[in-house]
Amino acid sequence: MASGKALNHELSKLFNEMWDADVHRLRPGKDYTIDVQGKAGPAQQGDSAVQDNAARHLFHNVNEERLKSIKTFATFISLLDNYETSTGVAEVVTPEEIVENHRFLDAILATEVMRLAHAYLLKKNLAKPNLADFKRQLYNIWFQLYARKEGDRPDSCGFEHVFVGETRHGKEILGLHNWVQFYLQEKRDQIDYKGYVARKNKTRPDKDDQVLSIQFSWKGSVKPVGSTFIGVSPEFEFALYTVIFLLSEERVSRETVKIDEYELQVVVWRHGHHIGTAYPVLLSTTSED
Repeated sequence: MASGKALNHELSKLFNEMWDADVHRLRPGKDYTIDVQGKAGPAQQGDSAVQDNAARHLFHNVNEERLKSIKTFATFISLLDNYETSTGVAEVVTPEEIVENHRFLDAILATEVMRLAHAYLLKKNLAKPNLADFKRQLYNIWFQLYARKEGDRPDSCGFEHVFVGETRHGKEILGLHNWVQFYLQEKRDQIDYKGYVARKNKTRPDKDDQVLSIQFSWKGSVKPVGSTFIGVSPEFEFALYTVIFLLSEERVSRETVKIDEYELQVVVWRHGHHIGTAYPVLLSTTSED
């Protein structure tokens, strides 16, 4: 579903440079194989059961050796078990988890993808040249805890929402827009893939598509549509969403861009000085959070 906003050529150029520089991105058919199966049926947020049009897992296989050997993936995966996914339950961050957060940021800041994002933000006077200052800025945007609902104790952060996923009252799935988390949860039979959501001009995604809209159930609830990149590195998503977040003070930013063959709307919601949610939307799909 297009927003009516014109293609942002400047951001498209930057994001394609980042895409090309993403040497850690896993390649379809070589590093992983997906099995898209059937088209997802109708569903509403809060449904506990829907028709399952995918009998098998979405991920047929993933080269886990690459995930373990690439530092940005390895440090990213170490963060995925650090969160209480229920909103309204206060998060407790241990000293060990803070160390893990810093280790991850150090790993991604050493990549060309983040260097390109940092250079762009410097030109816009939206980041400081010193990498330690930029790292502090990233920490605050992504890892600083806040309350999803006014009056609650701090129970969320941008990283948890976007990359790990959250649940609300056991009835809604919030966030969870990351393919690695999806794969690992699916491998443990925690996620049930229900089918793909079609995009305009292409009735059925194929095994080489690196942006998908999908339907799935997790922790007793169904997500009617969730969009995600497939195969990309954590630094690519981190850089993409950070740039859009910092470019605007608006509560929600929607930028229409073309990355590789994919025309997307990249959506970033702001929660004060932090990221509330962020995800790519293939331009034929419905809204989500």
